[in-house]
Amino acid sequence: MDEKALRALLGQVKTGKVSLDDAVGKLKDLPYAELGYATVDTHRNLRFGFPEVVLGEPKTVEQILGIVSVLVERKQTVLVTRLQPDKAEALVARFPKGQYHPVARIFHLPQRKVKAGRVAVVTGGTSDLPVAEEAALTAEAMGAEVRRVYDVGVAGIHRLLRRRDEIQECHVAVAVAGMEGALASALGGLVGIPVVAVPTSVGYGANLGGISALLSMVNSCASNVATMNIDNGFGGGFYAALISRTKGRS
Repeated sequence: MDEKALRALLGQVKTGKVSLDDAVGKLKDLPYAELGYATVDTHRNLRFGFPEVVLGEPKTVEQILGIVSVLVERKQTVLVTRLQPDKAEALVARFPKGQYHPVARIFHLPQRKVKAGRVAVVTGGTSDLPVAEEAALTAEAMGAEVRRVYDVGVAGIHRLLRRRDEIQECHVAVAVAGMEGALASALGGLVGIPVVAVPTSVGYGANLGGISALLSMVNSCASNVATMNIDNGFGGGFYAALISRTKGRS
């Protein structure tokens, strides 16, 4: 239940179209739904503007189906991240209106329209696409208009310069890069919008599974850069959409 649905229900109680007992029945599990193995926060959509997101990787198929069923029954948008193909197959079979995005490993079933602003997702290279698509699809699920600007890393910075105006037109950018992670600083110095940096584990040798990129981004000399954890495309896309939300609603 979101704020619009809650207001409609309370209005029906006020006019007598819905009895007090029926309203209590609909609201009794508003804060959460207890499944034994999970306590689904069904109140989050009301207080936060977007429902609970499900991390699929460590969960069983049965657990994911149970949690998603709760969200679907309450007409809340479903976003399941880090999803293996066999689990995705089970979800699509149960909820055919949803879609699985294999590159991002995301299952998305929109239930209500939400609106945010414009988000640019920018990558250093093609190898960063899985993390970038996780960010892009997460932002889109939250209502953002996403512009994908891929493979424009500092090894050929003229590619980034050519797309600068397009990125600047957005409310926030997500810089996704591995190797030495210089993309975030380069982009931050070129645009006057917030930049959410997402280091990836892509790289050779001393990349150390993304640690070198993480340290570069954390130590960025561009003051408009904030950094997520390694490979956290979901966090980058979610945070960027939140930043853009006030712009998108203005």
